[in-house]
Amino acid sequence: MNEFKNVYFLGIGGIGMSAIARYFLHEGYAVAGYDRTATPLTRELEREGAKIHYEDDPELIPESMRSNEDTLVVLTPAIPADHKEWAWLRDNSFTIEKRSKMLGFLSTGKLTMAVAGTHGKTTTSTLAAWLNHAAAAEGSAFLGGISRNFSSNLVLGEGRRLVVEADEYDRSFLRLNPDIAVITAVDADHLDIYGTVEAVVEAFEQFASQIKPGGALILKQGVELKFDSSERKLYRYSCDQGGDFHAENIRLCEGGHYLYDVVLPDGRIEDCELGILGKVHIENAVAAVAMLWCAAQLENKPFDKDRVRKALKSFEGVKRRMEVYINTRELVYIDDYAHHPEELRATIESLRGIFPGRKIMAIFQPHLYTRTRDLAPEFAEALELADTVLLVPIYPARELPIEGVTSEMIGRMLRKEWSVVEREDLAARLAEMETDVVVTFGAGNIDVCCDSIDKALRAKLK
Repeated sequence: MNEFKNVYFLGIGGIGMSAIARYFLHEGYAVAGYDRTATPLTRELEREGAKIHYEDDPELIPESMRSNEDTLVVLTPAIPADHKEWAWLRDNSFTIEKRSKMLGFLSTGKLTMAVAGTHGKTTTSTLAAWLNHAAAAEGSAFLGGISRNFSSNLVLGEGRRLVVEADEYDRSFLRLNPDIAVITAVDADHLDIYGTVEAVVEAFEQFASQIKPGGALILKQGVELKFDSSERKLYRYSCDQGGDFHAENIRLCEGGHYLYDVVLPDGRIEDCELGILGKVHIENAVAAVAMLWCAAQLENKPFDKDRVRKALKSFEGVKRRMEVYINTRELVYIDDYAHHPEELRATIESLRGIFPGRKIMAIFQPHLYTRTRDLAPEFAEALELADTVLLVPIYPARELPIEGVTSEMIGRMLRKEWSVVEREDLAARLAEMETDVVVTFGAGNIDVCCDSIDKALRAKLK
């Protein structure tokens, strides 16, 4: 990196890309980039010093970054192959690296704690970063969401520990060689990349094999992967299904929080309480605690149970992960990033536990045409757990439309009340409907209407 003084990002507004951009800004590099649309995240990067534009035009690349001798280009796999700026940078022999390779480079020399899995990565990795900070007083992190505790997706701290979210999309996580890895789930996803579920499993097995000798894999109970444990330790974890790390004595408290004991290989942490709602997050907490315990073992450092307990309670969560806007006896509104059937199922089941007997309305914006096509029956099965379903048109992200693949494809499989509503009409529609527990789901741009939905629902409380 010493030969470069500038870093140019193609897709700078992505949650993972923006964390790396923030790192280079902190290190004193000049940072600029392109993204398709302005968002609160890109505006924040601009305030921090990045120069960003929103039109695919090579002429908009800053003059100071038009030399391949002193400018490194970082690319997200979401950029389409026909992107004009990418073509210009290739034609002019710039050094272009994928985001995943940069993560691998930045983790060199660190005790890398990587969280992989088809869901649960962001909350688990963010919680591990917070436990490092609050219970061990050290650690940095590149996160896949905005931590409410840190108000950022980048954490810079003392010590060698580095938490990273290991993304399976485009096999990006195969650029990492972690010391400790959690695998939360291996479900059918990104089949546009992998083709088959078997190929997904093989990629996760390869990722696990890249854990450094002497390191540890913390694998979700029930996930079956081929793994050579002769040079690496294998631990199992779960919420309440046993394993080396799991929860016991789980009690639901008023307001949706849970008390529980975390069982460790050498003891337990009694009366833990996570600072966010939902039973689904107990499992994430167990995985994060397991990472901290393994790090202490590898580094021969203390593992302070009291500090871990306090850190769990002070965890404020991640934006868009069961993010609570309204929580009253009359009305609840929660926003969630869930975009895979198993994520939808886990969140709705958690809400059933928190709000027993209440009517749940699920508002879902599918993410990607291919995912909708491949998993439509599974999406419908998960949404059946709600009482009422509103579907928003598919968010295409990097994809072109596929004939016959629409949100109605999911709706026609439902056996309950459903309708399709344009995203910009959601607030007005909800103002007219009978509502109790409302939750918006999706990894696209449904979150831009959260404030208007919040306002419309709060008007009902007056």
